[in-house]
Formats: sequence, C-alpha cells, structure tokens
Amino acid sequence: MQSVSSPLDFASWREQARSLIEEGIRPENVLWAEASTGQKELFSEVAPPLKRIHETDPIAVPRSFVGFAEAVSCHRSEQRWALLYRILWRITEGGERNLLVIASDSDIRRAAAMAKEVHRDVHKMRAFVRFRKVGETSEGREQFVSWFEPTHHIVRRNAPFFRKRFTGMDWSILTPEDCVHWDGKELHFTPGVTRDAAPDRDELEELWRGYYKSIFNPSRLKLKAMQAEMPVKYWKNLPEAPLIQELSREASLRRDKMIETPGLPPRKASKNLYLQELKARNEKDRESAEE
Repeated sequence: MQSVSSPLDFASWREQARSLIEEGIRPENVLWAEASTGQKELFSEVAPPLKRIHETDPIAVPRSFVGFAEAVSCHRSEQRWALLYRILWRITEGGERNLLVIASDSDIRRAAAMAKEVHRDVHKMRAFVRFRKVGETSEGREQFVSWFEPTHHIVRRNAPFFRKRFTGMDWSILTPEDCVHWDGKELHFTPGVTRDAAPDRDELEELWRGYYKSIFNPSRLKLKAMQAEMPVKYWKNLPEAPLIQELSREASLRRDKMIETPGLPPRKASKNLYLQELKARNEKDRESAEE
C-alpha cells in the first residue's frame, strides 16, 4: 500500500497523481492519508510499483477532465482525492478515454454530484456575501469586510469573481478556513478566522434594508422556494434577514392593498449620491484593470 499525504489543493494533487501514474501505482494501492493521522507510518512498507501499461506514451487526459476535476477537488469530502485518482487511472491506464461522458458510471456519477454541490456553493457565496464598510485608506479607497461560511473549499475558486465585481474598493472576505483580501492591485490569502473578527453592522446597513424593503413584492412571495434558494443557514449573516419574517407576515395584507389601489404613473427614483459615486468609481477602475 502506497501512503500519500492528502494534497492541499488541486495543483499539488496533479503533481502527486502524475508521479503515481508514472510509477504505475494502481488506485487500490494508494492511501490518501491526512498528515495528522499517523497512517503514513502504519503503511510504511510500500508495495512494489507496477509498470505502466503504455510506458512510452505521455500522460494525456481529455480537456474537459481538468475543469471537472478542479471542481471536484473543492468538495469537502476526504474521499475526493482517491476518487479523482481512480478516474484518472481509468482514463489514462484503463483505456476508458470516454469515461467522463458515461453518466451512469458510479465514479462519474459520484464525482458529478460533488461538482454540482461545489458549483451551488460557489453561487451561494456570490449571492449571500454582504460587505460592511470599515473605513477608508489615505488615498480615499473605501474598505469593506464580509463574513461567510462556505460548505466547501471555494474561497480561492471564487476570489477572481469578487475581484472583478468589486474592483473599485478594498475588501476582505473572512471565512473559518481561508480569507481573501483585495487591495486594488493584488489578491492576498490568509488563514481562516472566527466570526468575531468581522464587523456586525455599518452605517450603510439601514440604506440596504430600506432598499430591500422597497423592492419586496408580496404578490411574488413563495416561502418554500425562497428558503430553497436562500437556506436559513445564511440568514444570520444577512442584514435583510430580520425583515423577512416581518414582510412575510404582512404579505397578504400588502398584496390585497396593491390590488385595491388604482394604478399610479411610475415615479422617478430618487438619486443617491453615494451609490452613483460608487458605481462611477467601479466602472473607472474596471476599465483601468482591463487596459
């Protein structure tokens, strides 16, 4: 049995997997062991490696495998590395070049389910991160901090999205596992922190609550659908969450009142200088970054 310390990320897994493939180590002879378990010593006697079936051929995989495997690698399951290596072996050494398109295969089905969970978690992070303003730099750049609790290892995967979306401000997203920071020039990563490291509120929170309340449409309220898309686990970190129950209770009354009220001509939205300035600053920084 070949004992291998579990990789820290997808890039290190690729290096380890390539070495194992080149040595001819079959999946059933590999134990992906956590560094702290002591299993490396238990299986210190390594079985003699097998020669590759196609020893002179380069290790090549379908282009779609890399993106698929990278998504699976972000899953929290400790079995992800063994599963990916088994799939890789079957493609490269087992002659199953079309394995990825066989949806009924048990390995592919399991890996696809993992990738789907990761993609969903990525979407939830993008939807439910709420930044709170904590100050400004000496150059006048606003600084924001957010707290989020992802289910899977998606912080680094999601960081480029937030960099592109919020180029014009300095921000940090704090999580229990990884933290990501943007200073207007580079992304930085630091170890995870506890919840008390993030602010609870800021002066813009009331503005956000007012906006959320104004766009709430009682005639479109579907609680079960809302909870499916916005699970209760995220509510504790959302400034608008306290309004949900209040607005839900009043929904039927507000809906009836809307039906009874004669139609009114659309009213021009009031200007908010802060939001206009923030939008202009983001657009300017985004154009500079693209140049």
